[in-house]
Amino acid sequence: MTRPVTGDTPTRLQAVPLFAGLDDARLRAVLANSVPRRYRPGQPLWHAGDAAGRLAILLAGRVAATTVTSAGRVLRFGEWAAPCALDKVAVIDAGGHTATFVAQTPCRVRLLPRERFLALVDTAPAVRRHVLQLLARQARDQQQRWVGGTGSAQARLAAWLLTEAGTPTAPSQHVARAATPTAPRERAGQTGTPTGPRERAGQTGTPTGPRERAGQAGTPTGPREEEGRAGIPADDPGGRPAPGVVVALPDSQQALAELLGVTRVTVNRALARLRRDGLIAVDGGTVRILAPELLARRADD
Repeated sequence: MTRPVTGDTPTRLQAVPLFAGLDDARLRAVLANSVPRRYRPGQPLWHAGDAAGRLAILLAGRVAATTVTSAGRVLRFGEWAAPCALDKVAVIDAGGHTATFVAQTPCRVRLLPRERFLALVDTAPAVRRHVLQLLARQARDQQQRWVGGTGSAQARLAAWLLTEAGTPTAPSQHVARAATPTAPRERAGQTGTPTGPRERAGQTGTPTGPRERAGQAGTPTGPREEEGRAGIPADDPGGRPAPGVVVALPDSQQALAELLGVTRVTVNRALARLRRDGLIAVDGGTVRILAPELLARRADD
């Protein structure tokens, strides 16, 4: 069972990107109108298809989002880390949650009724602007995913590494994890929505990708709302990371495979090939980029 939790403050709430532009009075109103909860690692916050009647505000911890296709394949949308608001789009359209969100670490959450959240969207310009930016970003990410969905496993992996290192990739190679799955990142923070991830054939079982990392969340992990995710800035004038940039891998190779839409065996082979070709070095749960220009070319294959 979930356990109530108290002690949240306006300052903690304002760290959530969605509420960053609210004044103290509105922040206190959100606290007064929301219900606090705690979740244990492995405990679902909700399941795909559940009614999205309340906005979940993640104030501590990290969550992951997945869904299972009718064929039994698991789609992994990513991870989100606090502070962020989760699956905002589902709450707005009242169509039900599009993914199952599961706590990866001990999580502290506040649940804000849908009507209170919509009232903020209507009356608080900063909240409305944040939501519009999220929707625009998700639409762009969805287009990029559809274009890049046919790349080889090596190309997807190379593009993902460059993205996590903070380097923009060509639209055809951008393997992004959304903050909220629009199929559910906000992340989920980053942070926020996972929107049409690719399927991993022959596997059934769970965000965060890394890390809101994601927590991606804020820490998907990587960005992009994503509220909950953060990449490493590129420091090469051409937009590529300098040699030696380190990228943290998801908690398992299975998680990475689900993010890329391939099997674990395939992602292992792709990692081994990039390492053998001298483009990367793998050390436990991290990858060091040794040849960013060559890695970018591999992403275009």
